[in-house]
Amino acid sequence: MTTAVKTVQIVKTPGVRGGKARIVEGRICVLDVVYLHKAGLTPEQIQVEYPDLNLAQIHAALSYYYANTEEIEAEIQRDREWEEGFEQRKAEHLAKRAGQ
Repeated sequence: MTTAVKTVQIVKTPGVRGGKARIVEGRICVLDVVYLHKAGLTPEQIQVEYPDLNLAQIHAALSYYYANTEEIEAEIQRDREWEEGFEQRKAEHLAKRAGQ
């Protein structure tokens, strides 16, 4: 008897989630899973946060991260830089409004 095994795919699609690596069955990025993993959550706890994912998908995302650490860490750094720039622009905007 032969059993078919379904594998979880990680894909990058231009125009979907900024072209970032994501789980093929949805719009959840590897990065989304990695943020929770880095915060100390177990795969089971990550599943609570993303109930549409099964454990195989979560493990596939983590496997992709460990196989492509430089890529995902660069995305994390870009996100941090964007957030810092946003906060700076917001502070400047609020300061201008307060001075008017």
